[in-house]
Amino acid sequence: MNKTLSVAPMMDWTDRHCRVLHRSLTRRTRLYTEMVTARAVLHGDRQRLLGFSEVEHPVTLQLGGSEPQALAEAARIGEDFGYDAINLNVGCPSDRVQSGRFGACLMREPELVAGCMAAMIAAVVVPVTLKCRIGVDEQGPEESLFTLVDACATAGVRHVAVHARKAWLKGLSPKENRDVPPLDYGLVYRLKAVRAGLEIVLNGGVADLETATAHLAHVDGVMLGRAAYHNPGLLGQADRRVFGVGGDVSSLQAVEAYRPYMAEQLALGVPLNAMTRHMLGLFAGQPGARTWRRFLTTRAVGGAGLEVLDAALEAVARTPEWAA
Repeated sequence: MNKTLSVAPMMDWTDRHCRVLHRSLTRRTRLYTEMVTARAVLHGDRQRLLGFSEVEHPVTLQLGGSEPQALAEAARIGEDFGYDAINLNVGCPSDRVQSGRFGACLMREPELVAGCMAAMIAAVVVPVTLKCRIGVDEQGPEESLFTLVDACATAGVRHVAVHARKAWLKGLSPKENRDVPPLDYGLVYRLKAVRAGLEIVLNGGVADLETATAHLAHVDGVMLGRAAYHNPGLLGQADRRVFGVGGDVSSLQAVEAYRPYMAEQLALGVPLNAMTRHMLGLFAGQPGARTWRRFLTTRAVGGAGLEVLDAALEAVARTPEWAA
């Protein structure tokens, strides 16, 4: 199987503006939407919820839900919108998700999840994939993970992304669930070794491309989450380092590539800060990073336009290290 890299679906972060920015840095990395519930797709503003730019491909729609027929219909709608794959969220630990009977709490109901996957697979032609944790609360991770994956594989699933932490639905906040439960990469490695015919993607705590490539010796793919969001510039090396194609894309090149999209969205009435908020970490670890963040945070407000972006770039260019 070809090795893959993805940017994980992250609520309130991986919206369409974020994804276009990430695509300006990497052509090969797979992008994911924020999770959208099946019911929202069926009854909400579909263009607002599902609309995306053609440049985002390959891009996966992540759904949340536990009703097979609703998920199947939402998957059909997502396929009609042009998404390259449909993913079911069985990993989100938030209270809202639990009350709606979707997300990580479904780790306790592997047969229901398998039924949902089977219904979606029957409804669409594009791949239907799963994203899960290794278990929840008191579950034994090895048993819970293998039971869920085997049930879904029987239903026809061939691609599983595993966040290598348990989710503690009792006692930990969603934020704590991203850091406190210990990581068990070895369990995900064993899953791949024992279920070699499945495409297994590892997620959780991957901080940089060096770590990602080390994991790729054991699994088929790696997902970057917060690391890619807070330091998107690292994606500029992904095509070369992970996929072995092309050259690196600098942060300055990414800004220039993103600029026409920003102009187009501003003309449609999208506020500047809806796009610049995803760019704050673009120069992380580089000269002028603090100046860049300050300009975009304080000036990309109200009816601001691309003159703020130009001013931020000029200020970065005046940083002594850059000027040298």
